[in-house]
Amino acid sequence: MFDGRWRNSVERGLEPVGSGIRRTGLSADHLTGLGLVVAAACAVAIGTGRLGLALALLILSAVPDLLDGAVAKASGTASPRGAFFDSVADRVTDSLVLGGLAWYLAGEDGGRAALLPFAVLAASTLISYERAKAESLGYTARGGLMERAERIIAIALGLAFSAFLVPILWLMLGLTLLTAVQRFVRVWRQASTPRPRPERRWRTWREVAAERRSTRTRHAARRSERWPTRRRAGTRP
Repeated sequence: MFDGRWRNSVERGLEPVGSGIRRTGLSADHLTGLGLVVAAACAVAIGTGRLGLALALLILSAVPDLLDGAVAKASGTASPRGAFFDSVADRVTDSLVLGGLAWYLAGEDGGRAALLPFAVLAASTLISYERAKAESLGYTARGGLMERAERIIAIALGLAFSAFLVPILWLMLGLTLLTAVQRFVRVWRQASTPRPRPERRWRTWREVAAERRSTRTRHAARRSERWPTRRRAGTRP
């Protein structure tokens, strides 16, 4: 939901901030790495039951993730490598935080409650895979009720109001699975619509002649390479 409606507006508003951070010498990769370190600290805080500290660290870990794109655009270093690093870092961050929640619930409630964060992680990985696969095929799979920004907000609410942590996780699981269905249906409809075939362009006689000359040149080069070999093979000792 956030990606589809507000991300572009937020990124445009953060462009001056990204320019200011760029002047300090920090790069987008530095911010992404910093977010990973803070997320690991957040997971440790959750696992040890310090939920207030974990809430502060969770919010702090989301700030670099929000700013790294603005810094990359301001410095002109936006690249597929940076996008790949950012995407992998997001998955690692989700795994760390949800793993910390599972550890915490295993110590507090025990039983099956500790499986809830892993179920949420599996569902969130599914929707991330749907988007990546759809984009590799030339389709769009963004959108849904429970994307990454919404999951972070829900986890923050669960940490702030620990009595409602388990119900919030159940709600996250349901909405994340619904998002997976929404993305599947969206890509299915796009893939079911036949794509227009590219118009055939007739080649000019000059293009045909150039192609023939190139072909003759390649054949002549191959014959000249084979001829000395044949000559040596037929030479008597």
